[in-house]
Amino acid sequence: MFFALAFLSLVIERLTGYPDWLFKRIGHPVTWIGSLIALLDKKWNRENASFSQRKGPGVAALVVFVGLTLLVAWLAQFVLLFLPFGLLLVAVLGASLPAQKSLEQHVEAVATALEREGVEGGRKVVSMIVGRDPQKLDEAAICRAAIESLAENFSDGIVAPAFWLGLLGLPGGAVYKAINTADSMIGHRSPRHEAFGWASARLDDLVNLPASRLSGGLFVAAAFFVKGASPGGAMAAIRRDAHHHRSPNAGWPEAALSGALGFALAGPRSYGGQMIEARFMGEGGRAALVAGDIRRALRLTRVADLLLIGLLGLLAIFIAL
Repeated sequence: MFFALAFLSLVIERLTGYPDWLFKRIGHPVTWIGSLIALLDKKWNRENASFSQRKGPGVAALVVFVGLTLLVAWLAQFVLLFLPFGLLLVAVLGASLPAQKSLEQHVEAVATALEREGVEGGRKVVSMIVGRDPQKLDEAAICRAAIESLAENFSDGIVAPAFWLGLLGLPGGAVYKAINTADSMIGHRSPRHEAFGWASARLDDLVNLPASRLSGGLFVAAAFFVKGASPGGAMAAIRRDAHHHRSPNAGWPEAALSGALGFALAGPRSYGGQMIEARFMGEGGRAALVAGDIRRALRLTRVADLLLIGLLGLLAIFIAL
């Protein structure tokens, strides 16, 4: 049943996204969870406490928002499944967890801005989806930032919610989203959050591990169906480059995408005026990326997404038989 739930949730979100009118009226599950995390951060993360004294409240905050999310999602699923078309109703709630439509829109907007407004337009739009210093980005760096964001968010914004929906139902998908939201809010190695967000960051690494590997495999498979893409290049890049990424998970989809399309991704980048050294992924043959390369990456990602939906549909049918 849960594979069917994940399948239906992805199909619904693929077709409708999360409607703007609904967001304006009630917000989004991520904003609800984010409000609770922000409140706990404000109340429990004491700036005058030591590193070790901050870790404990951070763990307690994680237990609180994960526990509440689990309880609410389990109750919603339990009640709705007793109603007519209950699985479809749960899938409507589940459709709020993946972000297929919005991810494509945000990344495609970078390509459009580069084509219409040049580098300045690209910098402005890409700064909405990545944390790098925009004024230090040339056209190629803007494209790399957008494509890397696409690859990483395909994994943790689409594949991971679908994976946990399929494995544990709505509670699994909702808890994953709570953990991932916490990591994005407090899982930073900053003076304020390195200790308080330590547990959230480590747990996020763990729950994203299976999806990151699956995402890499989906990009390899998608390369068979996209003209000019290389499945062999994707596999070689995963083996060679994935483990060199600072993240234990992001390297898998980024390496696969770079290898499939012959891009050079990652490399040095600047955050908050500080230069971060990192090695490039891929063969390096296409370091001078342009807006059209963002669109190529989007095509590959759309195919990978369709393969994911098809895989969940087949699993749902297989389990039902």
